[in-house]
Amino acid sequence: MSKRVFLIVLDSFGIGQCPDSPAFGDEGVNTLGTVCKTDALHVPNMLALGLGNIEGVECLPGVDAPIGSYARLREKSAGKDTTIGHWELTGLVSESPLPTYPEGFPEELLAPFRAKTGRGVLCNQPYSGTDVIRDYGREHLATGDLIVYTSADSVFQIAAHQSIVPLSQLYEYCEIARSLLVGKHGVGRVIARPFEGEYPNYVRSSGRHDYSLVPPKPTLLDRMKDAGYDVLAVGKIKDIFAGSGITESYYTPNNGAGMQKALELQGKDFEGLCFVNLVDFDMVYGHRRDAVGYAKALSAFDEFLNTFIPGMREDDLLMITADHGCDPGYAKTTDHTREYVPLLMYKKGMKSRDFGTVYGFDAVAATVAAEFGVQNMSGQVLGG
Repeated sequence: MSKRVFLIVLDSFGIGQCPDSPAFGDEGVNTLGTVCKTDALHVPNMLALGLGNIEGVECLPGVDAPIGSYARLREKSAGKDTTIGHWELTGLVSESPLPTYPEGFPEELLAPFRAKTGRGVLCNQPYSGTDVIRDYGREHLATGDLIVYTSADSVFQIAAHQSIVPLSQLYEYCEIARSLLVGKHGVGRVIARPFEGEYPNYVRSSGRHDYSLVPPKPTLLDRMKDAGYDVLAVGKIKDIFAGSGITESYYTPNNGAGMQKALELQGKDFEGLCFVNLVDFDMVYGHRRDAVGYAKALSAFDEFLNTFIPGMREDDLLMITADHGCDPGYAKTTDHTREYVPLLMYKKGMKSRDFGTVYGFDAVAATVAAEFGVQNMSGQVLGG
């Protein structure tokens, strides 16, 4: 039994195509495989934990005596986005995908949105977040109309210049959108995308905020909290779960801050789950198709393990995984890719086990639930 579990999600760290990847428009995808082709990847700690020993991983060497247990997880849910991936990691399998809008949002949504905000709408189509402010920023500044756009993910994004729409007002507009985007239009996230600067050098500012769909059923987080355990959320975890099941939350703007907060919480006395999302792999490197940057970010995380692993207590359990892929070498799209994800587990004195390929990210939830003796989740318990 563990007193503390540190669950760290390397957002988008896929390790290869699944059998159903072509059905999602993803053929031959492999985030790790692409990153391995660079000269910038140095991950000795993850190799020691068993990353190269995972079934299907061919681009990294296995080690003779891994210090951790490891598995390749295949998603059950009908999706490849952040919300569905994290929900499944906490025991909630989504049989239907969240709605997406490749042709833009319908007038039945935009009409009440315009009426409630008092502002017009620009763009209304899938777009790169950096490109959309470049292409529509000047018109937004001239008219005050909001830049509304989406992606291949289930998101409704609102971009606005902070000199035109203060952050507090942008957040109000996102809350209006969230209230409209329910039922068949219940997108996974409404995202505030503030920006600043002057054309052509507009830049996103740091006030991003996600308004997620509330999970339709209790997750591991709810069950942990209801059982009296601490549930500490680092990064965008609180946003992903709309605050449900969380006892403390710490917003971090990037990987570096997220890893630093994890180290700080390692020194904190608590009993329960510390759930960390490191978003830069996805947001900064995967979507922008920067394989070298991705490799350097993985190397930086591996260096963080140099400090984190020795600092673990006897009854701590470390779990490292991901929520989907985002292959920086995939030319067909700049969006998420349907992939297997790794699971690396470490506890002092743990006997190393190879769990092979496990069907369901919810094995993570089941394993954590078993560690604390809370109500079992739907997935396979990886223990022993």
